[in-house]
Amino acid sequence: MTDIKKVNLLGLSPDKLIEFFESIGEKKFRATQVIKWIHQKGAESFEEMTDVSKALRAKLEQICEIRGPEVVSQTISTDGTRKWIIRTEGGKNDCVETVLIPDGDRATLCVSSQVGCSLDCSFCSTGKQGFNRNLTPAEIIGQVWIAIKSFGPMDPNGPRRVTNVVMMGMGEPLMNFEPVVDAMILMMHDHAYGLSKRRVTLSTSGVVPKIYELVKRTDVSLAISLHAPNDALRNELVPINKKYPIAELLEACQFYLANLPDKRHITIEYTLMSGVNDNEEQAYELAELLKDLECKVNLIPFNPFPHSGYEKPSNNRTRRFQKILADAGYTVTVRTTRGDDIDAACGQLVGDFHDKTRRSQKYIELREVKS
Repeated sequence: MTDIKKVNLLGLSPDKLIEFFESIGEKKFRATQVIKWIHQKGAESFEEMTDVSKALRAKLEQICEIRGPEVVSQTISTDGTRKWIIRTEGGKNDCVETVLIPDGDRATLCVSSQVGCSLDCSFCSTGKQGFNRNLTPAEIIGQVWIAIKSFGPMDPNGPRRVTNVVMMGMGEPLMNFEPVVDAMILMMHDHAYGLSKRRVTLSTSGVVPKIYELVKRTDVSLAISLHAPNDALRNELVPINKKYPIAELLEACQFYLANLPDKRHITIEYTLMSGVNDNEEQAYELAELLKDLECKVNLIPFNPFPHSGYEKPSNNRTRRFQKILADAGYTVTVRTTRGDDIDAACGQLVGDFHDKTRRSQKYIELREVKS
């Protein structure tokens, strides 16, 4: 007799959980009870759900499970940053990384959406590792679940252990659209994690058609990994730009903002690389490029990884770039490097997985030729 594959309730959005309970002949309010137990109280078994009848608990035990991703390791940086290596359902060599960055009374969780990355941005360590597969909704929301539980028993009435979530980990979120949307809905749902739409941010390299689709499904905050002030340079750094050039990307951003229910801005992420995109002329060009977009700019000094070919800019060049943008009227922040001693800084996430694209092998061969 073949074992019945159990339904993992961890990754079901509220609407899908209601549909599930109705499909097994139960009232839809059961979905609210179960969501609270899983996402607010951290329940790992149905026996813990004391306000659910014994009969229903027994029924759920037969056909369902609450299964988060497997934690391979947790490392804590000297600055308090935590990094988890999480094994996915793909097997022992399919791992992703999740990073929690504390900052006073805030804690930002950087969540992965793919095992590896299907894009090939030249300055990103994850991109150089290639791609295996998309994460499931349970594997995505499971990263939030794991991070909060790492502090001890979950208390819905206690202080928030995670105040912000950014889809900026391994992978391009918009290339794994449905699972990412389901997970973000759970992040913001009052009966789950209750995060504000301003505190859940999706970062994309510019999958333009999906930006138009995204605003029809959710109103999370949007960040754009731009990294260049013109198409010629961006084509080299962010290859998807050849398909969706900057003008089309900015038009999609305007559409996104115009269709939100409130006034918002786009976050422009710009990784500064010495001698590549950090000179004064490029700062002025960027200021002109973004003049019609409601945005703020987040400058990210490059975080080195082996054989990348890029270097971190000097503090003076970074400050000069920032000043030019600030003088042009932009709100500009410089991201503080956090967790680099445990390879948890922006652009350093690697993981361990079987690369279906063979990009990692090609990259290693190219490095060997150059050396």
